[in-house]
Amino acid sequence: IDTYGGWGGHGGGAFSGKDPTKVDRSAAYAARWVAKSIVASKLAQRCVVQLSYAIGVAEPLSIYVDTYGTGVKSDDEILALVKKNFDLRPGCIIRDLKLT
Repeated sequence: IDTYGGWGGHGGGAFSGKDPTKVDRSAAYAARWVAKSIVASKLAQRCVVQLSYAIGVAEPLSIYVDTYGTGVKSDDEILALVKKNFDLRPGCIIRDLKLT
């Protein structure tokens, strides 16, 4: 299991291989990257980010942010910042995180 900060939920397939083209793996890395960025930018003290994808659809079906009440802005405002600043399409995750 690969987690940040000692805990984190993930889908079972996310860590069954090293292939970054599998969205379950690359999205797990991206969700951690986004959550770490939220905390590092002092928008929250604690954060979880969940991403949901469908086969054949590049954009995430769902992006969920929960700061457990520690955010300096509402979770919805932080979500808007995430959508504005992170391109969470699988190909862009691979490019931005240099997963190739």
